[in-house]
Amino acid sequence: MATIPSHSLLLPNPINLQTAHSFPLKPHLPQSTMIPFPTRQSPAMAMSRTEGASISPRLEPESYGITTAEDIRRRDREAKESKRLRDTWRKIQGEDDWAGLMDPMDPVLRSELIRYGEMAQACYDAFDFDPFSKYCGSCRFTRKKLFESLGIFDSGYEVARYLYATSNINLPNFFSKSRWSKVWSKNANWMGYVAVSDDDEAKRRCLGRRDIAIAWRGTVTQLEWIADLKDFLKPVSGNGFRCPDPTVKAESGFLDLYTDKDTTCNFSKFSAREQVLTEVKRLVERYGDEEDDLSITVTGHSLGGALAVLSAYDVAEMGLNRTRRGKVVPVTAFTFGGPRVGNIRFKERIEELGVKVLRVVNEHDVVPKSPGLFLNERAPHALKKLAGGLPWCYCHVGEKLALDHQNSPFLKPSVDLSTAHNLEALLHLLDGYHGKGQRFV
Repeated sequence: MATIPSHSLLLPNPINLQTAHSFPLKPHLPQSTMIPFPTRQSPAMAMSRTEGASISPRLEPESYGITTAEDIRRRDREAKESKRLRDTWRKIQGEDDWAGLMDPMDPVLRSELIRYGEMAQACYDAFDFDPFSKYCGSCRFTRKKLFESLGIFDSGYEVARYLYATSNINLPNFFSKSRWSKVWSKNANWMGYVAVSDDDEAKRRCLGRRDIAIAWRGTVTQLEWIADLKDFLKPVSGNGFRCPDPTVKAESGFLDLYTDKDTTCNFSKFSAREQVLTEVKRLVERYGDEEDDLSITVTGHSLGGALAVLSAYDVAEMGLNRTRRGKVVPVTAFTFGGPRVGNIRFKERIEELGVKVLRVVNEHDVVPKSPGLFLNERAPHALKKLAGGLPWCYCHVGEKLALDHQNSPFLKPSVDLSTAHNLEALLHLLDGYHGKGQRFV
């Protein structure tokens, strides 16, 4: 298989327009000052910090270079969490379906969710949304300098590959295209990346294993892409998946985005699916026989959440999570504000393969309720059985962590549905969540 051209050829001198921050970013408060360029829609403008509201000391890390007693306690707490992660990472990755970890909220699980949420946020921060840029639709930074260019200097991960998809499919409200006649690519968009934790990361953060992370780009707040969905399920086996059951189906638009390619384009001559599977296979072969354990974690927000579920399933279905010695590598998807992806057989097949999915959602977000607004997992059992074969009967997968932006004293109420879909606001809610009925701090 040919090699996807390096994006470093396109962006030799990336300019960092972001404010520097640590990984994970705190506090998780949507701020218009974080917009990397003027054409990008302000993230959750209406859900911004309320006037006069103060940020708790726990949420304000050394903003002015002054180390406080709370800073020291926070560092000690993070050190303890990292030490505990080393011993409990399998549970954090969903070995027991997160039983007893979400209510009350386990601090290590919260920290890991925020960390992977920041990986998904990096896809937005690095993406060129500017229609007046020749590189609109691409990543603004080179692969080797992605995290550094975003001000993330201690991620502990190295980006192994960028992912691209053809923009020829019918999702006009998702893809960004330049208004210039001569552009980096007329038929491709940057979709995310595959990264792997380095040796120092395993020692410094006490991950307890080496981690292969896949992050997919979604949509910031715009909801127009939902209208582009065909709302039609089709068998995954017809799209190259190694699935023995033709009744396992997924939404056709998601499948097209994941599997379509354009052989005339250097960046999408291979589908996003082929790109991610090739890289996962290479990394598992390289690190699978190490003494340390290995994990595969996929993350994404919005439409990226759908791609995260699809690719996590695909990796397991193809058997790429098995090392040459036969050891099974756990596959986990952490999604944020993601839609339904497939039917009930798709859900059951994911469970059979042992793929773990944890969905973080805002209760007021319409995207997780789509598609399948009426025929879904909430329908009465008799109706689900009757409608199970219909091409528009959907079912969520995995476990759900439901948050509510009305519980945060730092966010203004809003009637704009798109604001409930913002990833930075969702990470802010996650940061202050301690369990059902508990105070937001």
